[in-house]
Amino acid sequence: MRLLAVLIGLLACGPGFAAEPFGRASIEGAEEIVPGQQVHVVVDVFAPDFFTSPPQFPLFDVPDALVTLSNDRAQNLVQTIDGVQYSGIRRGYAVVPERAGSFPLPVIEIDLGFSSDGNSTKAIVKVALPSFDVSAFSHQAAMPFAARGLTMTESFDRDPASLKVGDALVRTVVVFAEDTQAMLIPPVAFGTTAGVARYEKPAVLADGVEQRGIGRSAEIGSTRTETVVYTASGTGRFPLPAISYPWFDMDGHVLSDATLPATDVVVAQAAVTERIQPELQGDVNAHASRARRGWLLALLLSAIDLAVAAFAWRRLPAIRTWVTRTRTQRRNSPRRRLGRIRKIIGVGDEVAVYRGLQDWSRNLGYRTASEWVEAEACPRLSAQVAILERRLFRSRDVQLDRAALASAITLPTADRRPAKSALPDLNPTECPL
Repeated sequence: MRLLAVLIGLLACGPGFAAEPFGRASIEGAEEIVPGQQVHVVVDVFAPDFFTSPPQFPLFDVPDALVTLSNDRAQNLVQTIDGVQYSGIRRGYAVVPERAGSFPLPVIEIDLGFSSDGNSTKAIVKVALPSFDVSAFSHQAAMPFAARGLTMTESFDRDPASLKVGDALVRTVVVFAEDTQAMLIPPVAFGTTAGVARYEKPAVLADGVEQRGIGRSAEIGSTRTETVVYTASGTGRFPLPAISYPWFDMDGHVLSDATLPATDVVVAQAAVTERIQPELQGDVNAHASRARRGWLLALLLSAIDLAVAAFAWRRLPAIRTWVTRTRTQRRNSPRRRLGRIRKIIGVGDEVAVYRGLQDWSRNLGYRTASEWVEAEACPRLSAQVAILERRLFRSRDVQLDRAALASAITLPTADRRPAKSALPDLNPTECPL
């Protein structure tokens, strides 16, 4: 009896030993963090068997810090624990502290779905994020921007020393930095120049930019592109001041400066290109004769225009009907409809794609998209439509190949047109599409 009770207790406790999702977090490169540095917080989420819906990583707030979810693609992980295989997904956060001190990070809750005994189960995984400390260097106090491999380059749309009065000089300055985000790169201070008007365009920010230097491999970083337009209303030599751009080098832990040299803008007087030629007395009669011929030609053209307008006015209803019919036929031609459905597959959401396939099928004479797919007898088309219906009506555990679906749809031929149904139409008064 005691053995039987023990077995019953183990069976009753069996569900308690079932594998459950879990998460963990860590910080990459947490040594000697300074204000303005991008701290990488890595979060791994695991679920037994496989995910039925992807984990939803939430954003969170940290006082005196900027928090963003990394734009890098999620990494897939696989781990076996106590004989149970877990599928994992890794995402990263970028935390940029704005001051020195301690930064405790919160506990985040991640919603997900996973397979349990063949059924999709929802779960919430709580992950405690690690804390980190930020130290300040005395020479960095005035510049809380930290990065790696910062470079600054400039270019002009023309030679600054060969301008004319009224010309515009476009100056483009690009700041490239690694291990930071474009929105964190400070603006460039261009200074002022007497006698030259300056107009600054909005800065262009970009992340994930590849830059290849001379004699070294390509680096991935972020850029801030500043564009300035200079104009001068008078002649002279106008010096554009040198640019100094301070930043904190996280590799050497020193305050550095990226510089651009001063540039002289030389503006000369614009050349006179148009002159009024004197008119001799002997040319007055010839000029008057040309003027009379010009008036006669204008009157003749006006008469022709009036005749054409009168004819068009009489035929206006017929012309309008013909134009409307021609436009409709061109808009609903098979090639136009094929182009539209392929465009919907390429850029539309999955509901729009499914509706587009239904409209395409009805235009070909089929009652449903399934009937059209069956008549096509194309394995690639059947597979992608089945995946689309699975994602819409069952689960999103498989990925739709939009390129394969679009290429599988072709113009119908005579031997593939549906046979006319022996049954009468349900709505005989309704015009076919």
